[in-house]
Amino acid sequence: MGVAMSLLRFLSFLLLGGVAVALATQPVSVQAQLATSVSVIFLLALLWKFSRGAEARQLFIALALFVVLRYVYWRITSTLPPLSDPVGLTCGSILLAAELYCVAMLLLTLVVNAEPLKREPAPQIEDEALPTIDVLVPSYDENASILATTLAAAKSMDYPADRLNIFLLDDGGTDQKCAHPDPAIAERARARRAALQELCAALGCYYLTRERNEHAKAGNLNAALEHVSGDIVVVLDADHAPFRSFLRETIGYFFEDDRLFLVQTPHVFLNPDPIEQNLRTFRRMPSENEMFYGVTQRGLDKWNAAFFCGSAALLRRAALDEAGGFSGVSVTEDCETALELHAQGWTSVYVDKPLVAGLQPDTFASFIGQRVRWCQGMLQIFLLRNPLLKRGLEPLQRLGYLSSMSFWFFPFPRLVFMLAPLAFILFDVKIFVSNIEEAIAYTATYVVVNAMLQNYLFGKVRWPWVSELYEYCQGVFLTKAIVSVFLRPRSPAFNVTTKGLPQTQDRLSELAWPFFAIYGLLALGAGVAVYRCVAEPGVRQLMFFVGLWNMFNLVTAGVALGAVAERRRRETHPRLPVERRGALALGEEHVRVAIEEVSAGGCRLRAATDADAKALAAAKEMEGRLYIDSIADAARRPSLSARIVGVAPDGRRHIAFTLSQPQDHLALADLMYGDATALERFQAARRKHKGIIAGTVQFLWWGVIEPLRAFAYLRPRASETALREPPAFADLSNLLGRRQPRLRPPAEAAAPRAAERAPSSKNENA
Repeated sequence: MGVAMSLLRFLSFLLLGGVAVALATQPVSVQAQLATSVSVIFLLALLWKFSRGAEARQLFIALALFVVLRYVYWRITSTLPPLSDPVGLTCGSILLAAELYCVAMLLLTLVVNAEPLKREPAPQIEDEALPTIDVLVPSYDENASILATTLAAAKSMDYPADRLNIFLLDDGGTDQKCAHPDPAIAERARARRAALQELCAALGCYYLTRERNEHAKAGNLNAALEHVSGDIVVVLDADHAPFRSFLRETIGYFFEDDRLFLVQTPHVFLNPDPIEQNLRTFRRMPSENEMFYGVTQRGLDKWNAAFFCGSAALLRRAALDEAGGFSGVSVTEDCETALELHAQGWTSVYVDKPLVAGLQPDTFASFIGQRVRWCQGMLQIFLLRNPLLKRGLEPLQRLGYLSSMSFWFFPFPRLVFMLAPLAFILFDVKIFVSNIEEAIAYTATYVVVNAMLQNYLFGKVRWPWVSELYEYCQGVFLTKAIVSVFLRPRSPAFNVTTKGLPQTQDRLSELAWPFFAIYGLLALGAGVAVYRCVAEPGVRQLMFFVGLWNMFNLVTAGVALGAVAERRRRETHPRLPVERRGALALGEEHVRVAIEEVSAGGCRLRAATDADAKALAAAKEMEGRLYIDSIADAARRPSLSARIVGVAPDGRRHIAFTLSQPQDHLALADLMYGDATALERFQAARRKHKGIIAGTVQFLWWGVIEPLRAFAYLRPRASETALREPPAFADLSNLLGRRQPRLRPPAEAAAPRAAERAPSSKNENA
């Protein structure tokens, strides 16, 4: 029945598409085209202003598509250079192919996001009926304090303790690494293993490692499956800390569907990515991943095509066993695993509620490294497990996966759009044939309608022109990665994204030079365009139009210069606004406080009442303890060592924590990750709609000021940026409250398969 309904929907889309194409290919005059397009723009504005329901959404999309299809028909039939101009025809065909790719992606996006699904909350299950859960935290080289935070947060989740086991999967302490020919590498691996074993024991978690580092993250997870036996597997990246309610908000879905293999939740990040950091948009602009997690995954969920994203997810163990574990053909094992299980008839659920907080790459280079892996992995699946050819998938599942994979071809059209105007400006290569009237009637109205459509569908999760910026910044480097995948589909290797690097000075990214080169080329094109407009009246109209296109590219390239001009990071620990209560003990004074913001390094708080404010002001001690009103247990009051390090003019205190014991991380987990509504408020505060005009003005402003800042960074400096790898275990002696264990010689470095095997128990209710 489900297949029949899905096929019926697909055929309906095809039928409606055929009608739209028939209407869009009717020949009309330029004046009629302009009048029609302007009328559609006016209708879209009315719909936007006065109607936002489901029917209005479908009508908005249909009207916008009409203008898009009119433009595509005109471009194909009327704008290519003649055969007598082979250079122009070749360049024009490349540009047209890039545009057709974008239109195809637009159509796929509209199908996927035709009706994003908003799920009802999961049913709440009695404790005695809950399944056993194994939480797997794969790790390679992450800092110990990051691991301690994640493990403590996982250990603090609201779930029966006898049904929950937490495992650290340490790929940085394998037998292979402990016996490495380089003594320094081997010693670090043995130190890491011993320290993390002790950390896990102190937190009540299990430590797992394996003999060899094979098949990257998928291999690490599959090796762990041999030692765990829970009904449900939770996967958390090493820097992804779950909130207390994570399992209660998700586990109930498994009781509604026996064939459910996946419950995926969004990835929300507490620190800015490098572009957000360098443009100073964090906390006021939606994150770049919000469009995917806020809209696209909900759209995919409608068609049972929401896929595993590598972390913040629950998977049914029986489904993994049926599939032979986590797939490892590509370097994106998450999407590949989901594709295999969807093809076997399993179902998935996406819960659009932030329940896990993670970290993003700190530098532009690490950001690009992360995106290279994503790009290569998705294209590996496209080539080796193509969803159009995969048996068992429903039609709309195929389109959903195809959309997610085909997206990663964007570097080619993005760079074509950036450089195409220069062919005409610098070399007089006519890449399309048009006069100014046609350009306005077709191209200008198409650009306006496309911007309106994007802003209408994604305005709360993506500001105008931000997609163009991110695609350009990535496209400069992803083109080579794409070519390498097509030449050798099985060659890409899994690279671990570096996070938690301190940056103490302003600097240019080591990847900045191509952006300066392209900016200079576009600036040259802008100057030549102005000159030719003045000196060559015969091409003035067309040159003006192409010059505007080049000017927009110059603005985008200018904003990208700001993206690679890396600012010093003042925060060493990401902060989360919270609404918690507690008591600050300073000597004899015990003051009730409201905690407003917290990080792994400290918090900001204020006195709860006027009387408390007076007592706090009178306190002479600067060091004491912060007692937290626990969400988990009202009778329990976890505490942290606290030191006042600053007083704001309004009386708020800035507190520094000293995390000297593993139990301190459990207290921090209660304070920072105890209330998931804090993460919801954090996310909602960033989902601010930015209109097309306001967004364009903002983008133009960045295009003016960011190049100035980037060029200023070219000046010689007295010292270079201190970018160093933080020692993974330099803080463990403090963290564990004791000296580091003495290292064993290599002969004694046999890897423990598990600190302790988890209790074996099965619950068939899930």
